[in-house]
Amino acid sequence: MTQRERRLWHASDDLVARYAQGDLPEPDAWSLEKHVEDCAGCASRVSAAVRGTAAGAVLAQVRAAVLESAPTPAVSSAPTASRAPVGRPTPAGGPALSRLARLLWAAGPAVRGAWLPAVLTVAVAALALSYLAGFAGARALLLAVAPVVPVAGVALSYGPHADPLHEVAAATPGGGLRLALTRTVAVLAVSVPLLTLAGLLLPASGAPAAAAWLLPGLTLALASLALASFVGCRVAAGVTGGGWLCAVLSPVVVAPGAAVTARLSEQLSRCLDGTATQAAWAAAAAVSAALLALRSPAYDRPLRP
Repeated sequence: MTQRERRLWHASDDLVARYAQGDLPEPDAWSLEKHVEDCAGCASRVSAAVRGTAAGAVLAQVRAAVLESAPTPAVSSAPTASRAPVGRPTPAGGPALSRLARLLWAAGPAVRGAWLPAVLTVAVAALALSYLAGFAGARALLLAVAPVVPVAGVALSYGPHADPLHEVAAATPGGGLRLALTRTVAVLAVSVPLLTLAGLLLPASGAPAAAAWLLPGLTLALASLALASFVGCRVAAGVTGGGWLCAVLSPVVVAPGAAVTARLSEQLSRCLDGTATQAAWAAAAAVSAALLALRSPAYDRPLRP
């Protein structure tokens, strides 16, 4: 849809009211958010409607407290500021900068904090074990840990422990499952290239291919999101990630010291290699995605800690 086509229509009162209450379906809410970026009239009406909700009142108080402690006249006086709904102020610099700022905020710990250095540490440690310490099973060890990394990133990116305003965000149209999926994509976008590249740089030594963990990692992340709707993100991550580690490492514990690397590579081959195995992971991913879709209303409320 071009900018001119966006201006040819205006949001109805019912559409605005449903958006403010969080009852609008995801595609319609997304379309309205894109429309108000170029329509000042509709943006003003949406802002007024959001201000009239309980979440809007809390957001207004938070915004006022932030502006009082760190005033930013350039942002508050920018012409584009009045065109964004309450709780989503548009910084000076235009729509492109506004979208980038919202994306970085939504990505959460995947692009800020200690999570990215932690992923880099895993990749660098595997390379150091291989090339500095001469450990032949570095790729196998990396493949055993890699599927758990996105699960841990998802657990750290969403929930009451990750967002001080989780209760408010869960009630907004842009929060809930949409925010959880946005942060999951950001987690995968950070971890997949780094860990896959590290795996490619490591000697195979009988371990599966460096990219064999991608589908299991995606499946475990989706399963964690689906399970989180019942028990919360941290417990769900512990169940899925812990289950994977137990399945992969339990045969290694009872192996003789000299056979640990070979036993780990053998177990990873059972869990990752082959068309049938990857097809089973694909089926599990589809089931997890279907369950997540069924449980999506649970994300409209604050999840368990």
